[in-house]
Amino acid sequence: MTRATRQLILRIVALIFVIGLTVLLYLNRNRVQELESLGYPGIFLVSLLSNATLILPVPGLLVTSAMGAVFNPFWVAIAAGSGAAFGELSGYTAGFSGQPVVEKSKWQPKVEEWMRKYGAVTVLVLAFVPNPLFDIAGLTAGILKMPLIKFLGWCMLGKILKMMIFAYGGDWVLARIPWW
Repeated sequence: MTRATRQLILRIVALIFVIGLTVLLYLNRNRVQELESLGYPGIFLVSLLSNATLILPVPGLLVTSAMGAVFNPFWVAIAAGSGAAFGELSGYTAGFSGQPVVEKSKWQPKVEEWMRKYGAVTVLVLAFVPNPLFDIAGLTAGILKMPLIKFLGWCMLGKILKMMIFAYGGDWVLARIPWW
């Protein structure tokens, strides 16, 4: 078997795994939220699983906000942001494995231009801003073969900062509800 054939097989297997994981998590999204009862490790897992999906949303930010009122918001943000960053590796992997498919989309040239020009900043900003578009950044980073540690580092920083806003916001809002 040639190196090119092995690489093609690896890409196909990785893409099938990511698509399968996305469908599985989406179908079981209500059960994923039950992990929050495990404390900080549960928050990490909920965030990891909710960010491991591609395009289909699984509600992780709501868990982060609610847990910010129950636990220390700083550690909730660290657990949730770290889990979210590791969950985004599914998009990175899909970009790497699905390169021939993804490059043909209409949004690809613009995002690729941003990533080539401002790679780390693009990952940081899109990880920080609550939006469903981060999958595009992960896919593009994988396509462009951005070093994994660079992608993960900037993604983690952006996700932790975003989760701090949601954890402290949840703590602040829920602290003002008289019956809470």
